[in-house]
Amino acid sequence: MEGAIFRAFHLFNYSERNFLKKVFSLGTLFQKLLCKKGNIMLQDLHSHTYYSFCGKDTPEAIVEAAIDGGLELFGITDHNYGIGYARHSVFCATANMELDNYERTLRRYYDHINLIREKYASRIKVLRGIEICTLKSEQHPNFSLPDGADISYFDYCLVENVDAATSMTGGDLFAFAKRCGTPVVGVAHTDLFAHIAKLGTDPLDYFKRMADENIFWEMNVSYDSIHGYRQHAYMLNFFENTQKQEIVRKSGVRVSVGFDGHRVEDYLPERVKDYCNRLTEMGIKKPFEA
Repeated sequence: MEGAIFRAFHLFNYSERNFLKKVFSLGTLFQKLLCKKGNIMLQDLHSHTYYSFCGKDTPEAIVEAAIDGGLELFGITDHNYGIGYARHSVFCATANMELDNYERTLRRYYDHINLIREKYASRIKVLRGIEICTLKSEQHPNFSLPDGADISYFDYCLVENVDAATSMTGGDLFAFAKRCGTPVVGVAHTDLFAHIAKLGTDPLDYFKRMADENIFWEMNVSYDSIHGYRQHAYMLNFFENTQKQEIVRKSGVRVSVGFDGHRVEDYLPERVKDYCNRLTEMGIKKPFEA
């Protein structure tokens, strides 16, 4: 019953949910469901602010939305190139000139998110993350992280495009994770079972190595205007495929939930919490969970 209500509730937009929370008291079933915690870590480890060219909201706005939605752990992960180039006009003007490391803009972003972390420490735990694009080609000359950029001081990073033909990782997730140097690394919105099959590797062995090297796999549950209200096929398949679930569970690899939000009015925390609950029911642990 509760799971069905969670899944139905994601049809409401951000404004409508705020209205409902005013109509229903804290003692109602809706509030109990929206704030359900128990032993489950309700987390969203993928979000964007105005530091990403495709984002528009302040860090405060998205953290407030996460708090209102009853989340316990929230990671802010803006794109490396949005942080590094700071302004879209600069990014476009320097299309054929990669910056050496954009150290100051990285530090400025980190310091800002750290202030946000401190500001909301009594209400929610905020993690200082960054999403790393690995595309490197004539079409994407300055999207990737510069070789000299140090991101090791972030709490974690999300790596995307690992399975792309033009990825600077060359398909080697483990080597690139070491290059990133963050304590924890995640693989964003990637069909890892398909990627592993292309590599000709045993999926159980691959996921076990990920677990050993503190690399987690993201279940990207985005459903918003920026992404055309599409859902990732790999994510939907995983939650239906008990064989894949067993491989992941047996490997011990951590699996995260990320909404990949870019507009606070599109944010659906109850959808995020629903998938957090599903992972817990499967016996699969999430990153940063005890």
